[in-house]
Parts: sequence; C-alpha cells; structure tokens
Amino acid sequence: MRCGDLLREAWVPRPAEAAKLSLRQHIRAWWQACRPPFFITAAIPVTLALALGFRLQGSINAAQWASYALLLAGCFMGLTIANLANDLFDHILGVDGGDNIGGSRVIQSGLISPRQLSIALLLLTPATLAVGGALIMGLAPALRPALWSLSLFAVSSAVFYVAPPLRYGHRALGEVFVCLNMGFIMVGASTTLLLGRFEPCSLALALPVGLMVAGVLYYQSLPEIETDLAAGKHTLANRLGKRQAFLVFRLWWPAVWILLLNLWAAGLAGWPVALCLLGLPFYIIACGRIRAAGQGDWLPLDAHGHLVRKCYLISGAALILGVLL
Repeated sequence: MRCGDLLREAWVPRPAEAAKLSLRQHIRAWWQACRPPFFITAAIPVTLALALGFRLQGSINAAQWASYALLLAGCFMGLTIANLANDLFDHILGVDGGDNIGGSRVIQSGLISPRQLSIALLLLTPATLAVGGALIMGLAPALRPALWSLSLFAVSSAVFYVAPPLRYGHRALGEVFVCLNMGFIMVGASTTLLLGRFEPCSLALALPVGLMVAGVLYYQSLPEIETDLAAGKHTLANRLGKRQAFLVFRLWWPAVWILLLNLWAAGLAGWPVALCLLGLPFYIIACGRIRAAGQGDWLPLDAHGHLVRKCYLISGAALILGVLL
C-alpha cells in the first residue's frame, strides 16, 4: 500500500450514519482499545527493577518511588501505543477483517474510527517520549545517549509492530522484538533509571521476563494461525504449522521455569522464585485445550488466553518475591 493511500485510510472518520455514543460508551470503547488486561506485561518488568533496587540498596527512597510511578505510566503509555497501532494498521491492511479475531475490534464494531486512533497515536507518542525524557534527564550525562536510543527504539517498535513499511510482527519477528523490548530493555533500562547506574545482573533477570511476555504473545497468535495466514500475516505460529506450534508451546513455559530456578541456583533470587511452578496447572490446562483442538478449528483457543496470562502473573510475581527475599 502506497503512503498516500495509507494516510487516507488512517484518516477515515466514523460513518455519518453511525449512532452517537454516550460518554460512558466512549470511555468503555477506549478502555477496550487499550486492552488493560495486558498492562500486567509492563507492570511486572518495572516492578522487578524496583525489587532489584531494593535488593541492592536495602531500601527505596522517595525519589525512586516517584521514578517508579513515572516508569509505570510511561510503559503503560508505550503498551497502549502498540495496542492502538495494532488496531489501526491491521484494520487498514485487512488483517482484522472477516473471521479474524485479532485486535480489540473497536474499529470493526464502529466504536472508534481510524481517524480517532490516528489522533490518539499522534498525541500519545510524544507524550510517552516526554515521560521517558523527564526520567533520562535525571541521569548522569554519560548514560543519557544510550537511554534515549533505547527509548526511541522501544516507541518505534510499538508503532512498527504492524505499521508499514517494517511490519515486523507480520514477518514472524513479533516474539523476538517483544522479548527484547519487554524483557531486556524494560528491565535493564528501568533498573538503570531507578539506580542511576547500569547493573549487569538486571539482564539475567530480564531474560525469563522477556520470554514470558513473548510467550503470552505467542499463545495469542495460536487461535489465528489460519486467519492470519489467509490475510498475509506471517507469525511464528503459522510459519511452524499447528503440530510444531503446539510443540513449541509445550517447551516454552518449562524452559522459562528452568531459567527462573537457575536464578535461584545462581544466587540472583531467593527460594520464592520456585513458586513459579504454581502456574503449572494453568499450563497443563492450556496444553489440554490445544491438544483437544488437534488439527481442527483453533479459534476457540482465544477464550483461554487467560491461562497463559496467569502463568505469566504467577511466574512474574514469584520472581519479584525471589529478588526481594
């Protein structure tokens, strides 16, 4: 799609004949578009950085609490950029049309127009960078260029996950970039911003976190293997095919848990990290759902995404407790 066509599609208003929404309906529509259940994927990496700060210092001062609050706000804003851009560009490119269940469906249901999403992105992107800039300018000058580069990379990644010309989420690279952004960058940069110095051990903690967030994204792509492929969207799951995609899912979470237990063995986290195994029943149920679907219709698997999010919540909380204790 040419740039001019893309811009025209991104500026389409709500149909003139569409019913006017009440204030409550507007709020509910934007809440739906933001997808708040996924905010936990940002809350855990930032809170992990705070826990690491406590482990290294023995306390958290008032300035660090303020930075933590700003970090949470900035990361939630960045995640919202990714969600809104996903809705907008997958709609324009026809990925979320027809039987596809992707996105929040706010455009397809007539609640929010492409123009409204575009305006929101134009406002939210500089606001997110401003929050990051406020935090970065409090650091030593030597650290600022690296943090600015990481911030710009992360925000650009949020937009170009589905936006042309990169669309790396359509090229089976979504999990790689999510692991990098939500793991290494979010944990490592948050720790640096909170402590005012780079801590190499933060990267060891970041690896399982990045894989966990990528694991949430990976499961979300399983129900859409066929519909994404039909729309020309290539994900890791549909590149693998159903049989191999299920095998990768079965290996994914045990690998995460082994990494978490290795942090305990290496002395980077305490025994509470072993509580990650409390997510095992949800993993087993999720595997059972996929096995039952076999080679048939996987769209109903979308209703069970909460199982993987619970694995992430339990494992992330266990890691934070392990670092604290």
